[in-house]
Amino acid sequence: MGSFKWMVIFALIGIGSQSSASSEITVSIFTVTSKSMTVRWSRYSGASSYKITVTPKNSLDASAFTQFGANSVMGSINSLTPNNMYIIKAEAMDNSLNVLSQAEVEETTASEVPTINMATSKQSESMTVEFTQVSGATSYILRAETTDLSFFCETVVSSSPGTVLNLQAYTDYTLSVMSVNNGGRSQPSLPVVAKTVVAAPELNSTSPSNDTIVVGWEPVDHAVLYTISIIMEGSDSRVKLNTTDTSVTFPGLEAGTTYCIKGNAWDPEKRQGDDFTICQITRPRIPGLIELEVRIVGSEYGLSVSWAPSQGAGEYLTFSSEGLNCTSTIGACTLAPVGCGQRHTVTVTAINEGGHSIPSAPEEIITFPCPPEPLRVEETKAGNCSVSWDAIPYTDTYMAFIKRDDGQEERCNTSSTSCNYHCQCGYTYLMTVFAFSLAGSSLPGPVLNYTTLPCCPEDVLISLASTDTLEIMWSAVRGAEVYETRAVEGSEVILCNDTAPVCALSDLTCNSPYSVVVIPCNEIRGCNHTCRAHTKETAPCMPEILSVAQINTTGVNVSFSAPN
Repeated sequence: MGSFKWMVIFALIGIGSQSSASSEITVSIFTVTSKSMTVRWSRYSGASSYKITVTPKNSLDASAFTQFGANSVMGSINSLTPNNMYIIKAEAMDNSLNVLSQAEVEETTASEVPTINMATSKQSESMTVEFTQVSGATSYILRAETTDLSFFCETVVSSSPGTVLNLQAYTDYTLSVMSVNNGGRSQPSLPVVAKTVVAAPELNSTSPSNDTIVVGWEPVDHAVLYTISIIMEGSDSRVKLNTTDTSVTFPGLEAGTTYCIKGNAWDPEKRQGDDFTICQITRPRIPGLIELEVRIVGSEYGLSVSWAPSQGAGEYLTFSSEGLNCTSTIGACTLAPVGCGQRHTVTVTAINEGGHSIPSAPEEIITFPCPPEPLRVEETKAGNCSVSWDAIPYTDTYMAFIKRDDGQEERCNTSSTSCNYHCQCGYTYLMTVFAFSLAGSSLPGPVLNYTTLPCCPEDVLISLASTDTLEIMWSAVRGAEVYETRAVEGSEVILCNDTAPVCALSDLTCNSPYSVVVIPCNEIRGCNHTCRAHTKETAPCMPEILSVAQINTTGVNVSFSAPN
């Protein structure tokens, strides 16, 4: 009806709009409906009226005509047959009804007006309309408008049912349908008022634990009830519940498993609204069966951690009490670098989109012990040495390696912090100590270089070279670089330093016992002052002549002092 009124108004405006007459009359179709056509023609000079005749082209139905005044240029012909081809003829006539000029045009009336059978809303943003399909229609137009005319839309569909989109939730719409063919569109059908359903609750979900999912949503306008259902992925078993609250909790679920949750709202008319579906994975199980092992990783040591994978875990995070961490998508990763003598408490947490699992039960491991240091050597007496070190935490036993510079090696296995070994004079000893525990051996520690005192000469030979000189000879001894020969008599000390195993001590006091000792020395350790002394008396002193007297011609009397 609205469309028809618009055409009439247009026709009235068109009357008299063509002031100049054409040489020949022309005719055209302004618009058609199922049972009418609006015809437009040009003004013809001298015409006192215009006759419009419509004749069915493909049927034997009678023609119909309508006559219009001289000032008319548009008019409608009604009571036509829907979806029928017509020949429309316009004739310009004088006062005697003589035809001055004529023109023809062919046009088809629109299809019949469809009838809406049912309009339903299954989704809050759309309405599905079922209608009768009419002969000759090539398509249909669904019209939807609100009662306050704030919304209007037309949707072209090919057949019934058709759907109108982009509507508002829980809103009344006036719906009508028109058929369309080559001629145009039919009149709108009788209107039907229908209301869209309520919108879906926009669900959000979390997994606070590995067996629970909590679902929440904002209140939906006009909703009086909500239906929430949950189903495990890959299963056909569904749990459904109704609630007036805006959150539900699903306990007793499988860990690390994806569940899909669907929600609907119901309106006061007990119609189910849109559905909204989300999927949520529960948090993974706690990783179990953690195994720890210290390994060499490249040029450093690392702590290899392995565990039994958790269902549904996408990633694992491993923490150590020493501040190390590593991530992995499989059941193992390595914490690096680790040092000696460390106590690591390790936990593993499984992670997926649902969140973190509870950390695993802590596992403890102590890394290999640190190398003992500092090393100290004490030579308690000649030939007996002791190497010692500070106690190392987390150590069960120690192994000391003592190697002499001639290649001879000695080992000492002990649970204490010292080892005794036989150390001979004149040798250099290289010492290192390893610590051992259940985690393995320590790395090599510092090497202590210890050189014993040079050996004492044993075959010292002392002889009188003259009345005031002693000559001392001996065999070269191991470890000596220089020899200090010392002769002592009372407060008198005579020294001789030489690299050769021989020495002559002069300017000695005659007829005196001297204590002679040969002291071997080297640059590293200095001198060995423990060597045995040898006693040697110098030659008797020379007698002193006191007087000489001639006794006779053949004899002299000499008087002298006797030496000590």
